[in-house]
Amino acid sequence: MGLFARERIEPKSTDELLRMRAAGLLVARTLDLLRGEVRAGRTTKDLDIVAEEFIRDNGGTPNFLGYQGFTGTICTSVNDEIVHGIPGPRVLGDGDLLSIDCGAIVDGWHGDAAVSLVVGGAQAARPEDLALVAATEDSLWAGISALRAGQSLYAVGAAVEDSLVSAGGRDGRVYGIVEDYVGHGIGRAMHMDPQVPNYRVSGRGPRVVVGTTVAIEPMVTLGDQDNRVLADDWTVVTLDGSRAAHWEHTVAVTDAGLWVLTALDGGEERLGRGGAAYGPVER
Repeated sequence: MGLFARERIEPKSTDELLRMRAAGLLVARTLDLLRGEVRAGRTTKDLDIVAEEFIRDNGGTPNFLGYQGFTGTICTSVNDEIVHGIPGPRVLGDGDLLSIDCGAIVDGWHGDAAVSLVVGGAQAARPEDLALVAATEDSLWAGISALRAGQSLYAVGAAVEDSLVSAGGRDGRVYGIVEDYVGHGIGRAMHMDPQVPNYRVSGRGPRVVVGTTVAIEPMVTLGDQDNRVLADDWTVVTLDGSRAAHWEHTVAVTDAGLWVLTALDGGEERLGRGGAAYGPVER
């Protein structure tokens, strides 16, 4: 349908990619810290305070805080909340499905990533929630692995969709792929062209070039993908009340392959598992 056909990709130089890696690594370390902080009895605001202090103490600035009036350092989306949940007094309980979206700026460059997990771990989780979290994360890595210089950006969404269809067949359900919210370019701004759909799109689309940096972020539900925004003008929830998961990484395309800027290991392990080339850059 050519929805994104006029968008252009702004490639980054080696030096710029290294600067983005600094921002991405701070995001990765923040999310790693938050995983250990999630437990029953804590509020989503507690997690937000931990995130802001860590980002600032390590030379960064939260890029969500104040963005179009958003009041949190992170987004905390619980159960039927898909994305953009505002941290506040909500108390987490064992079995809650929590998605944490985090972003940071370092020296003017942005990083952006998200994870989903169940409060209390696998022993507290519903089996279908664990399957949803795994299927969504796997679809993220399928999309990342489909990113190739010289190819259409639309290959990413096709790979995400194919992964989720396959997972649904394995899990005995149809996963809902949220279409109203998509990934995006990233660099000196958090949201830039091009948009990165998480589903198959017809047409040629933007051509990926070396130096491309995008945030890929599938949002997936246990039910229908239809959604609405709550009265706070931010929090997006499923219409049918089904639970949702969200995974995201900021990814760079290099001469040697792919560099996942918001993964602690740069994506080496998961890219290798998927047969994609791991391609960090050096000065």
